[in-house]
Amino acid sequence: MENKWFWPFVTAVVLLICTLAGSWWRYEYRQASKGGQEQEDTQDWGQFEKVHQAFDIIAENYVEQVEETELTEGAIKGMLGELKDPYSVYMDAETTSQFQQTLDSSFQGIGAEINHLDGKFVIVSPFKHSPAEKAGIKPGDVIIRVDQQETEGLELYDVVSLIRGKVGTEVEVEVMRGGNSHPIKFVVERAEIPLETVHRSMKKLNGKSIGYLQITSFSEHTAADFVKELSALEDSQMDGLLIDVRGNPGGLLTSVEEILKQFITEKKPYIQIEERSGKKNQYFSYTDDRKPYPIAVLMNEGSASAAEIFAAAMNESEDYPLIGEKTFGKGTVQKPVDLGDGSTIKLTFYKWLTPNGTWIHKNGIKPTIGVSQKDYYSLEPLTIEKPLEKDMNNKQVRILQKMLEGAGYEPGRTDGYYSAKTVKAVEAFQRMHHIRATGVADKETVSSLQEEIVKLMNEEKNDLQLQAGLRWLEQQ
Repeated sequence: MENKWFWPFVTAVVLLICTLAGSWWRYEYRQASKGGQEQEDTQDWGQFEKVHQAFDIIAENYVEQVEETELTEGAIKGMLGELKDPYSVYMDAETTSQFQQTLDSSFQGIGAEINHLDGKFVIVSPFKHSPAEKAGIKPGDVIIRVDQQETEGLELYDVVSLIRGKVGTEVEVEVMRGGNSHPIKFVVERAEIPLETVHRSMKKLNGKSIGYLQITSFSEHTAADFVKELSALEDSQMDGLLIDVRGNPGGLLTSVEEILKQFITEKKPYIQIEERSGKKNQYFSYTDDRKPYPIAVLMNEGSASAAEIFAAAMNESEDYPLIGEKTFGKGTVQKPVDLGDGSTIKLTFYKWLTPNGTWIHKNGIKPTIGVSQKDYYSLEPLTIEKPLEKDMNNKQVRILQKMLEGAGYEPGRTDGYYSAKTVKAVEAFQRMHHIRATGVADKETVSSLQEEIVKLMNEEKNDLQLQAGLRWLEQQ
């Protein structure tokens, strides 16, 4: 019986020893083949010993109790801060969720794209018809306080979190605007911000039908919506197409790429992506034929990122004119990297270049046909604590005079001195709006005048950039 099991047992032991020996040999071979590379990797990882040491010192010895998760997140933010790149940011789980909402169908807030540039929180653009736009917030405004809390020292997504909130509640946003010595306060009611990003209409001009497509941002469903609306315009036999990306803060690169493939032929790339190594990758549409109708693009200082990719491609690849004002100037591409716990690093991976190889970062894109809007498009809201009257001389009077001038009344001068002619202009406005004609700009008069200006801004005939685009297409 013992002899029966002896040799199978010996055979099994020998096989086990051989297996272990083989495993040990393969391990030693791999270690030897790595050679100096492993030593180099060890030296690289050794840098983290210093970080770990600092973490332990602070966590165990700081005078007050510190949450270890806060130290970890602080270390990540510190590394990103060292990049000096306002577009590379760390987002905790809550902030990541908020960021994702801006790419969804809707979100709650005031409707404005904000970036952290050169240490300042800058409005890139308010969304079309949003509470921010209606309140008078403009591209380039620098946010200095939210509900009395100063923004200095905060992170971008801290500021966004302060501004967002429950629909129907109000938030006070205080900004500095270029050319002003004093901040401007806006009280804005939060709302559900729908992201219907494509708006279609047909404009009639001298017997021609001009299709109009406005893209307010490039979100998840924008490309599909654009193709649908474009098809509807083409079915209506339009004579030309005007695409409006004014105030468009950008969005998803994939979205703008799908739209560009409708227009860009294979002769030139629609974009170049430059990698860290300096390698440039060109991307082509492979569309055979140009559209059978003329096309023009409207843009302004609020057109940023993906909107600039669109404008540059349409102009440099197909020579479609760009009408309006110079764009914002953001020439980098970010990708979110999931850290596994709901938090994310949004990191700059690439530079994007125009089809001709130009990097527009911080420079923007100049229009081929430059057109500025009327002065009242850029006026800040007029807020007064006491009525404005003859012989006053201040900034509020200057804004009043600019508004009167824009509304068709002659204030005589627009330098901020409340002259006799300004009195007559105010009286004329008051009579036309059934307000007692005193020549004094009280709160009722100022409120009525501001409503008049908003009404003028919403009339297409006063939109000089839109009219320039329509005229160009009508003449083709």
